[in-house]
Amino acid sequence: MSRILLVEDKDSMRRMIRRTLETAKYHVDEAADGDEGVRKLGLTRYDLVLTDLKLPKHDGLAVLKAAKEASPQMPVIIMTAFGTIDLAVRAMKEGAYHFITKPFDSDHLLLEVERAMSQFRLVTENLILKERLAEKLGAPTIIGKSKKILEVSALIQKVAASNATVLILGESGTGKELFARALHYQSPRRAYPLVAMNCAAIPDTLIESELFGYERGAFTGAVGSKPGRFELANGGTLFLDEVSELSPAVQAKLLRVLEQQTFERVGGTRTIEVDVRIVAASNADLAKAVRERQFREDLFFRLNVFPVPIPPLRERPDDIPALVEHFIEKFAVGLRRHVREISKGALQLLMHYRWPGNVRELENFVERAVILTTGEVLQPADFSLGLGTTAMTDEGGAGESLQEIGAEAGRLAEIEGIRRALAAAGGNREKAADQLKVSGKTLQAKIEEYGIEIPSQEGAVDRRNRRTR
Repeated sequence: MSRILLVEDKDSMRRMIRRTLETAKYHVDEAADGDEGVRKLGLTRYDLVLTDLKLPKHDGLAVLKAAKEASPQMPVIIMTAFGTIDLAVRAMKEGAYHFITKPFDSDHLLLEVERAMSQFRLVTENLILKERLAEKLGAPTIIGKSKKILEVSALIQKVAASNATVLILGESGTGKELFARALHYQSPRRAYPLVAMNCAAIPDTLIESELFGYERGAFTGAVGSKPGRFELANGGTLFLDEVSELSPAVQAKLLRVLEQQTFERVGGTRTIEVDVRIVAASNADLAKAVRERQFREDLFFRLNVFPVPIPPLRERPDDIPALVEHFIEKFAVGLRRHVREISKGALQLLMHYRWPGNVRELENFVERAVILTTGEVLQPADFSLGLGTTAMTDEGGAGESLQEIGAEAGRLAEIEGIRRALAAAGGNREKAADQLKVSGKTLQAKIEEYGIEIPSQEGAVDRRNRRTR
């Protein structure tokens, strides 16, 4: 529910306006003079201020100034009598959204308030886009039907309805941000922003101002005030990726926000109150970091209210076919390539790889294969540039045996050799078998095992022997 501060000294007018706004489902706080209005702006975050211009103690211009100091993007509507229109125009020049002249009817007031609210939402969304904090609106699709991924999806669905802090744990490339977005868009906060920040990507000297914002003059180059990620995420969700990379000083300030939901901007003294849900993620062992005194124990306990472990791709190989299909469709459209599917042999190759880089690595390999392929079906050789030259080890350092690595390399060489022999023989299997010094029966078995397409005499593809998934 949007919160409005109404500053009006006449009791009857204030009651009438309050009833009008509450009928339209707005939450209204009242102030009877400018001094009270300025004080409330220092204590509470509002979505809009509606203030009379002529007020006791402090006038509407003082309220406007306090509102802009609290949040430069927050709209302020000035109410004015006919004789003070010049002052209202001055207020517009100083940042007021609009002014309305007394007397006015309820419908006109609600129309102006809704227009201002819409403008505020647009400005906030633009800030988020400019900061590259949200790629798009809408719930992401979790791809996969394996038992482990269904268990994770069930956990996400259960915790989404609450306000509990969530800690998503998993290796790099497992899709932690995707699950964070799924959690947000299944929660009651989905109508409000999801703001993401990679803690490892921002220098220590800047991360505090990025999280909490800063006031004009707080440091060299701070020519104006700027809201931080917490303010942008107010009402919604703040996703902190790689939270283990935060410095001890920022960890302490983050702990305070988690406990009190308040903070001050860098260079500011005014306490800002927010309503933000925290979802954190890490590929590091935070419990170990606590034992080694590299991460605050009290912050760990605040973040680890509801842990969600994301399994690595090697533990859910049954999801690989669906992921590959999704990535083929994505890159075929994006790269304007006529690629439709993957051969059985190429898919088997992917199913047996250990994926140290997890889903991100799989996505990269499919993109590369779509670029390299000359046909409509991805073949094992299309993946040789990546899989054939990458050590098949997991992130824990437990690699494939030398025998297994040699077998996989031999498999790739065998596939490529058969394709070349068939191409040189113009698709004639007997000639290709003679060239490879194997029987026709052996060659046919290999062709079917690897799902190799047979070029015809005219250079087309004979699909009768192609076996796909």
